[in-house]
Amino acid sequence: MAKIFNTSVTCNPTEHYMVDTTQKMKVFERLINNRNYFTINYARQFGKSTSLNWILRNMSDRYLVIPISFENSDKANWLSTKTFYEYFCDNMATVYCKNPSVNKFWSDAKVCPVNDFMGFSKKITEFCKSVDKKVVLTIDEVDKSLDNQLFLNFLSMLRNMYLDREKFEDYNYTFWSVVLAGVYDVKSMKVKIRPDDEHRYNSPWNVAAEYKLDMTFNPQEISTMLTDYENDYHIGFNINEISEEIYKYTSGYPVLVSGICKIIDEQLNKNWTKNSVQKAAKIIIGEKTNLSESMTSNLELYPKLKTFIRALLMENFSVFFDINNPTMDFARMFSIIKKNSEGRVEIHNLIFQQILINYFISENELARLAPGVGLKIFIDKNGDLNMPLIINRFKDLVSKKHDKEDEFLEREGRFMFICFLKPIINGTGFYYSEPENDDSSRMDLVVTYNRKEYVIELKIWHGTEYEISGRDQLSEYLETRNLSEGYLVTFSFLKEKVIQEKPEWIEHNGKKIYEAIV
Repeated sequence: MAKIFNTSVTCNPTEHYMVDTTQKMKVFERLINNRNYFTINYARQFGKSTSLNWILRNMSDRYLVIPISFENSDKANWLSTKTFYEYFCDNMATVYCKNPSVNKFWSDAKVCPVNDFMGFSKKITEFCKSVDKKVVLTIDEVDKSLDNQLFLNFLSMLRNMYLDREKFEDYNYTFWSVVLAGVYDVKSMKVKIRPDDEHRYNSPWNVAAEYKLDMTFNPQEISTMLTDYENDYHIGFNINEISEEIYKYTSGYPVLVSGICKIIDEQLNKNWTKNSVQKAAKIIIGEKTNLSESMTSNLELYPKLKTFIRALLMENFSVFFDINNPTMDFARMFSIIKKNSEGRVEIHNLIFQQILINYFISENELARLAPGVGLKIFIDKNGDLNMPLIINRFKDLVSKKHDKEDEFLEREGRFMFICFLKPIINGTGFYYSEPENDDSSRMDLVVTYNRKEYVIELKIWHGTEYEISGRDQLSEYLETRNLSEGYLVTFSFLKEKVIQEKPEWIEHNGKKIYEAIV
């Protein structure tokens, strides 16, 4: 059976094209060999379950790896310690139904009633001492159980057994290693260990080992998957170029990488070009997926998070990342944001950026700012954007609102421009912003349409000298993109000012710049 690109279920190397993550998985292997307890905490569809499967496939020769999950458990299993213990026994027996000794141990254990966690822990010790391999327990989808006191008590029991194991140096006393996988970081939770404990709060998982591992795929890693694909189909495309382009839009977010590849393979006739990567990205942006639904749902659930993300995107808010800031850490946990090379916060990838911009536009009354004339007037006879006309019409629109809504326009001006632009390029073009991290008053908007690229710098007026520096920066940026012309839109909110009345083309540092002050 031919391999496919997978975006829905846990990846299997015999069935799916996969990035070579051997070196990443070696980190988990080292932690298990060192008998650590640890968590695999990443956002949705980031490879958590696939990592647990790697442990099962590649370490079962040395360890008895028992993979369980409490997802979709019946409520009856959580009524008491006794019912949860019986449920746990069923899980252990079912996973190893083909292993007679393991299956029999836990089938028999279920018959012997256990009413408290002390008896529960004794049964685990008995099991670990009865088998001829060190036991590794992996638990997937722990998020689904974190609101359950019994599960937290279970984690607390495992933690206490771990501490006793280390104290007495009896490494068969309990599981050799326990691995939890989920979005939320269990080890940093502060919860009551016992329901009747009113004052003592602690983490049920503060024994988890610390480690650093970037689970995103860099272009070189992406190329390993495309090389595997090319070896099967012999298409002859430029693997390195396409890997870089996929990374440009995804920042290596695993499911987005596979999603773009899947669309090119199955919907775009295996046409592996940079243009196809962009088309695939637009398809993902236009679809309602589990990932996009989860991301926007989190914004609705957490108002502070929503306000923060909107400021980043729409108000060009620039801030250094601080792990101790709860809102920032929350956004990082969901992988909505990341810390860039300069230590500042930015949206994780261009696809998320576009999804979130569309989300904010759609819920805002500014979405009604679509031009009141036929959109075709903004497309020239060659099918290209008439960007000067777009800017002029936008300037006219804003001038009508200027007198009464200065404060609003200063905060929302750049958002308004994106709202105005979106219906013009919708379905054909693509746009994304590149915040200037050293200057929060600037934002570069990059638009691609009909295979042409347009760079519009959006900035706030701070005087003539500053305007000239903006031209310098734009011309330098155009040089990096091998473009000869660009657009500079400046929002001016001074009550008394002498500025140009009409937009005009100027020459600056060998580049043509269309300059408009709104």
